[in-house]
Amino acid sequence: MQNNLTISLDIMGGDYGPRSTIPAAVDAVNIYSELTLILCGNSQLIQTELNKLDALSHPRLLIEHAEQVVNMDEKPAFALRSKTDSSMRVALNLVEQGRAQACVSSGNTGALFAMAYYVLKTLSGVKRPALITSLPTTTKKPVYLLDLGANISCCSETLFQFAFMGSTMVEHVEDIEQPRVALLNIGEEEIKGNDKIKATAKMLSNAEHINYVGYIEGSDIFSGKADVVVCEGFVGNVALKTCEGISNLIITKIKRAMQKSVASRILAFVLLPALKKLYKRVNPDQYNGASLIGLRGIVIKSHGNASRSAFLSAIDEAVREVKRQIPEKISNKLEHALITEK
Repeated sequence: MQNNLTISLDIMGGDYGPRSTIPAAVDAVNIYSELTLILCGNSQLIQTELNKLDALSHPRLLIEHAEQVVNMDEKPAFALRSKTDSSMRVALNLVEQGRAQACVSSGNTGALFAMAYYVLKTLSGVKRPALITSLPTTTKKPVYLLDLGANISCCSETLFQFAFMGSTMVEHVEDIEQPRVALLNIGEEEIKGNDKIKATAKMLSNAEHINYVGYIEGSDIFSGKADVVVCEGFVGNVALKTCEGISNLIITKIKRAMQKSVASRILAFVLLPALKKLYKRVNPDQYNGASLIGLRGIVIKSHGNASRSAFLSAIDEAVREVKRQIPEKISNKLEHALITEK
């Protein structure tokens, strides 16, 4: 368990930049008494925003100046080569240097992946890192979905490693012994899917250290049938964005129903406790913060359009993973099991 936590933040990343990241940082240090945050970005701008929140002299909010910003539409290769003094790169460098235990960014996903891969490197035995996040289910426990877009196309061995890393993370983050791992497929029958999925299923079926439960369809992601759902990045990203779209649809419908007629308002008032509970469960903000696992350090990717509360959720995730020492747990398990299960 970590008594003192230090996390670096890419303050300039995302659609809103300091307007959401700095207020979230102030909220975070007020919640976690053991937390120190290093705010990476334009120091003058950061100081101005902190002053607005009466937090300029906060002892656990440190500033690390960065001259550059990675734009949301920049190509990863260009950002890696030309944005070496960007807020994103500086935040990652702090993790590599040991000055921070985790990094959080709302910036360009491709650039973050490329920089994190270059700066932090992968754990021994890991072919590619993967983006993983939690989603709500019909049960009390969430489901973790990976990969969410870091790797558009993957071979069966990489998918197998995703299953291994996802299982290890969920075991320690959610305290689930032998998490149930499923492969996302177009059907539950063994004959369904392409050769790559079938080869991955065979590897998982023979793996002693993974509790593989078979295929799962998209409609069952939220059913609670699995704790970890594995897929390629292209599929995972589409699935995640679809989930977010449905969540926003439900939230919009609830709000509009409460504004229509007097009868609707009365009904909404009667159902308000249940509606609030539903809103909380489907609100994407509380599930913000995808982890880039498989690296020699903790990197959390926040939504590009993250609000103050959403970015705070990403910081929460970073705190949780630092406390649970997720990279170390994955590395230890890989060392003892992964090579023997190839």
